[in-house]
Amino acid sequence: MPLDPFFSERLRVHRRYLFDQALGTVRSRVRSLLDPLRLPWSAASAPSGQGSASRQPHAAPTGTAAGAAPAGTAAGARAAGPGPRARARAKHRRAALAWDRTELRTVGTPGPGIRTTEHEVDVPGYPAVRVRIYHPDADGPVPGVLAFFGGAFRIGGIDYPTTDAAFRRRAADAGVAMVAVDYALAPEHRYPTQVEQAHAALEWLFDNADALGVDAGRIAVAGTSAGANVAAALTLLNRDRGRRPLRLQVLEVPVVDLTGRMLDLRATRALGVPNVLARRELRSVARTYLPRAELAREPYASPLRATSHADLPPAVILTAEYDPLRGDGDAYGAALRTAGVDASVVRYQGVTHDTPVFTGALPAARRWHDDVVSALRRLHT
Repeated sequence: MPLDPFFSERLRVHRRYLFDQALGTVRSRVRSLLDPLRLPWSAASAPSGQGSASRQPHAAPTGTAAGAAPAGTAAGARAAGPGPRARARAKHRRAALAWDRTELRTVGTPGPGIRTTEHEVDVPGYPAVRVRIYHPDADGPVPGVLAFFGGAFRIGGIDYPTTDAAFRRRAADAGVAMVAVDYALAPEHRYPTQVEQAHAALEWLFDNADALGVDAGRIAVAGTSAGANVAAALTLLNRDRGRRPLRLQVLEVPVVDLTGRMLDLRATRALGVPNVLARRELRSVARTYLPRAELAREPYASPLRATSHADLPPAVILTAEYDPLRGDGDAYGAALRTAGVDASVVRYQGVTHDTPVFTGALPAARRWHDDVVSALRRLHT
């Protein structure tokens, strides 16, 4: 069906962003090709005494120039500061957080003021991970849902306003404890850090369920986009390692094959986005998350590529018509059903990848929320 009119201006902005990103990449590559050609000329034409220093940056005598901070010290690190890529990432994340704050205010729905608790979970061999539990107003142990936010592995977090609001609303409306995992972002921390943090959080939740007010017999996992990748990988890792009794997995607009072979580019072509830009975006996500490209074939990076999907928990998968990842969701649902797993895939017509955010303005987003809540209420039976 036609794209909902709500997305018209957002589509124009998104297309411009994709084209600007592609143009920026081309410019960077051109500069990298030209810079080596300019350097000899710059050194040769420098004033006397400067050209040789420019050509021999490592020939300085041992020690520190007057007034300079010694290398390796905290002062030296502050003086050097982060590199240009780190600064660009920080700027992008600040902009994403500001955008998210505006989205909640203009097209989102604030979450109710329910009780939350903060915890830190140790992860052997990896950074500890922060976990926030959203407790519903209910007596006795309640079902628990270990949940993972979206953001292409490189932005997002449990403190993002729309993410926090969604967890609050789902905990209150479904009567479940949403156990939100603030997994590490890439590229500072790459795969398999996020999957190992997820597994440690799952083990911690089961081991401490009574003290946390959670019923260990009614635990599920859930995730959105990149977070759905982590959630799906966790179900495989849990099956292969611990076999904790998971009751359900809820995967929203999941990316489950980082090789890109399941992308449905008909969705982006319908939006006027060239295939090359859509593929470029997925390659960028995979390159940020994975230490090496060949790791995209591993099942814990690309759950669809597991040799078996047997003995995984029942799945509810939600996809959007105008999202190339709809192909991932369809293929994963089919793989689960082939393996004998109870799995359903629902596609929301006329909407895009980030639909769940827009509950304050879009009927389809409110229906999406209601359907997720209905799925989570299954944990009460």
